[in-house]
Amino acid sequence: MSNELKGKKIAILAAEGFEQVELVEPRKALEEAGAQTALVSPATDAKIKGWNHKRWGSSYKVDVPLPEAKAEDYDGLLLPGGVMNPDKLRRNEQALGFIKAFFDAGKPVAAICHGPWTLIDAGLIKGRRVTSYHSIQTDLKNAGAEWVDEEVVEDNNLVTSRGPNDIPAFNQKFIEKLRGAAPTAEKPAEYGHEMAA
Repeated sequence: MSNELKGKKIAILAAEGFEQVELVEPRKALEEAGAQTALVSPATDAKIKGWNHKRWGSSYKVDVPLPEAKAEDYDGLLLPGGVMNPDKLRRNEQALGFIKAFFDAGKPVAAICHGPWTLIDAGLIKGRRVTSYHSIQTDLKNAGAEWVDEEVVEDNNLVTSRGPNDIPAFNQKFIEKLRGAAPTAEKPAEYGHEMAA
């Protein structure tokens, strides 16, 4: 485990039906680099379930309910994909406000697969160079993005990737962005996380 992200705190915003590997693998990479992570969700339950390729996956403990989460407490934001997850988040005004606050502060944001979908409704995609899962490229283009078919794309504070096969490059680029970001002064309480039984 390296300590290149020691002292950094990363919010992971997800709803029921997130693509499991796109949350689990980046979270593991962030924590191995020394960061703390917190799963933030609009879910009213204490756990949310992942989607594992073509079926329901494991349940994960929500560390911070979305109504209690403040972007100023975190150094960066991770937006996993999956079809259901961003489709729920993009209709949630609190989720959109939470995401906008990271962009307003110039903090690193990483979105993978269908994750960039939510950025359309947050009004954050126009004029940006991005990638995503191929099936939402038309939505992104129609919203004013320059969509490209590359494993990882960096546009200022935003990092995007196409899907699970791109996770290693996605993780590496997000960690690079976080390493260069100024740390947040005030840190919330530490969170432990585990897969729920």
